[in-house]
Amino acid sequence: MVVLSTSRGEIEIELYADQAPVTVENFVRYVEDGFYDGTIFHRVMPGFMIQGGGFVPEMSEKPTRDPIQNEAKNGLKNLRGTVSMARTDEVHSATAQFFINLDDNAFLDHSAKNFGYAVFGKVTRGLDVVDGIAGVATGRVGMHDDVPTEVVLINRAFRRPPPGIWRD
Repeated sequence: MVVLSTSRGEIEIELYADQAPVTVENFVRYVEDGFYDGTIFHRVMPGFMIQGGGFVPEMSEKPTRDPIQNEAKNGLKNLRGTVSMARTDEVHSATAQFFINLDDNAFLDHSAKNFGYAVFGKVTRGLDVVDGIAGVATGRVGMHDDVPTEVVLINRAFRRPPPGIWRD
């Protein structure tokens, strides 16, 4: 489990390490390194998705590690509340940015015509927070569209053990 403590509330994400091991390992490493702390949700598209994990409030992009292998063939679907890796048009270009699906987005799934976007987790608590973020006003900043006009900050991202697991 990973928790995103945002300026709008907490979002808890269950990770699918069995189905997306490379992606989950990459995401957790960014979490443990504190990379997401102080980043923003920089792209909000109601009815589609909210995207974050790469920009700071001034809309400058943080440097990342090398891209990872796209695991979109894992059979997981881009359904409402799932979390996927963002990428460019290059299939294997995902680094740190991720998005949360606001609706069932089958056109993002792996198919014969589209490699797709790798689902690696699901929001288990805080979908109301996600929906709240989806409702913020947006505008254009530089060359970026769909940018919230108020900063939606990821204050801190951290790991939380699953329920029922003791930690000393």
